[in-house]
Amino acid sequence: MRRLAGLSFLAFTILFGSIFSPAAAQDKTLTVFAAASMKNALDDVDAAYTAKTGVKISASYAASSALAKQIEQGAPADIFVSADIDWMDYAINKKNINVPTRIDLLGNSIVLIAPKDSKIDNVTIGKGFDLAKLAGDGKIATGDVKAVPVGKYAQAALEKLGAWQAAAPKFAMAESVRAALALVARGEAVLGIVYSTDAKVEPGVKIVGTFPADSHPAIIYPVAATTNAKPDATGYLAFMKSSAAKTIFEKYGFKYLITPTT
Repeated sequence: MRRLAGLSFLAFTILFGSIFSPAAAQDKTLTVFAAASMKNALDDVDAAYTAKTGVKISASYAASSALAKQIEQGAPADIFVSADIDWMDYAINKKNINVPTRIDLLGNSIVLIAPKDSKIDNVTIGKGFDLAKLAGDGKIATGDVKAVPVGKYAQAALEKLGAWQAAAPKFAMAESVRAALALVARGEAVLGIVYSTDAKVEPGVKIVGTFPADSHPAIIYPVAATTNAKPDATGYLAFMKSSAAKTIFEKYGFKYLITPTT
């Protein structure tokens, strides 16, 4: 009986000793909230970071507007990557961001896309560009112009080019850039305005034109730790600034805006 009691005590010690050991107590997982357009590139960056450090990344992708509001409502994110400055500034104003950790990391461009089998091709986008005529009776997909960054960039460009007023009724507003991309890939929209990086990873679409960089505000992706971030967020942000991360982001077509570390 005494031997059984000893074995029970040993089992208890092993079980609960492992649960309360420092290694087990430290949560080696980071939660990253990132703009939908980041998915393919950031999945690769996260895999590389995990391989290097052992820290696992749980990524949630959506429109920057939705993510910023989820963080405001208490969603447990360690890192926020926005597709524009406005939504990062929004999160900062709501006291949800550790401001000194912010980095304006990446750049992008917006393009006009069509389904891969569309007859539309080689569109010159400039002053007097008639997007409404080009779309005909079809729909044009982009992110919600009132909130989703790609939609805001699209509207700004079309207003500057004098094409917004006629084309506005033809727009199908999607909840994120990836949702807009899917509408075009499925042929539910004859045209779409998305980031060039999105178009490159979707075989169901083709790029038919590129918007001039001076037709819209600069497309900048800021990244920062949240005010409630775990300590490992510091290492993750350092990796985002590394040459290894730069190589991955550039492979997917993003413009790297900072000088990388080694």
